[in-house]
Amino acid sequence: MQAIIFDMDGTLFQTDRILELALDDTFKLLAEMNVWEKEKPTPIDTYRRIMGVPLPVVWETLLPSHSLEERNAANKIFHEKLIHNIKRGKGALYPKVQDVLRDLKEQKMELYIASNGQTPYLRAIVEQYDLMQWITEVFSIDQIESLDKTELVGKIVKKYSIQHGAVVGDRLSDINAAKGNGLTAIGCRFDFAQEEELAQADFVISSFEELNNVIVEKAVK
Repeated sequence: MQAIIFDMDGTLFQTDRILELALDDTFKLLAEMNVWEKEKPTPIDTYRRIMGVPLPVVWETLLPSHSLEERNAANKIFHEKLIHNIKRGKGALYPKVQDVLRDLKEQKMELYIASNGQTPYLRAIVEQYDLMQWITEVFSIDQIESLDKTELVGKIVKKYSIQHGAVVGDRLSDINAAKGNGLTAIGCRFDFAQEEELAQADFVISSFEELNNVIVEKAVK
């Protein structure tokens, strides 16, 4: 195996640690702006169900009766709150992520990130945990008009001439991105994963440190 492409949220980064904080703060501000009813709860469960979809779809789902301008304002506030919490150390990588990335890099693997997150948000995580010592390049869904994860992964495959590699992620969009580009799909049974989606992956891991074993198994096959 030549390269591994990682999803960020729910794969490398424990987004769940800051998601509710940021979303609560966002909807409190929206209520103060009279964009959201004060007595209505923050739609955190809805967000968890759709985690992994592009951000325009997130805000269409959370604010279905609102204008594009209001959705864009909500997205801006939300990202400011996420980044604030990351820089305050409220988030965390999954256990053993840094160890495994180091091991894979020592095995001469090329490592990439392909995420539906926006560039400033991804940069905050990468800088907070010094990930660029192992990661070759970070790709955001911002970089393609289609907002399609399969196309984003295809951009990496084309740029770096990847013929044998894997996509590691927790949602169906990651699995489809792998298969759509002729790569191995490794599903992560982490916070936002759904079993019916994981069933479509080539391999499934329940902890990050299992990834090395899967890479070895794939190499043997």
